[in-house]
Amino acid sequence: MSHPQSYEILLVPGFVEETPEAGEAAGAKGAAESGEPGTGSAAGAGETEGTAASGGAVRSAVVSATGETGASGYPRYAGEGFVADIDPATRTVEALLVDGAELTYGLTARVRERDDTGTGPED
Repeated sequence: MSHPQSYEILLVPGFVEETPEAGEAAGAKGAAESGEPGTGSAAGAGETEGTAASGGAVRSAVVSATGETGASGYPRYAGEGFVADIDPATRTVEALLVDGAELTYGLTARVRERDDTGTGPED
């Protein structure tokens, strides 16, 4: 199975509503609970669509495939201070470090797939 080569990860406060204005799909997923470092309610992931890159995000980064598999068993992506293990089937962040540390409590990681040119989400 071919995995996406890059994603955009958005860090949003946990209280941000999942609305189209925030760049969220109606069926956004809940928090990931895998027990890996950087996961749990602070690192929940949801699918994101739309064109609003900020959508309430306090920080975002484009991460690219490293070719490695993380401790969680999912492909590892890295870039702009982020290192994430992402399940490409569900676009769930299974593990995440930001600048070498776990997420601050209250932040949620959301994922948006990028196209091959790295210019935005796929249609």
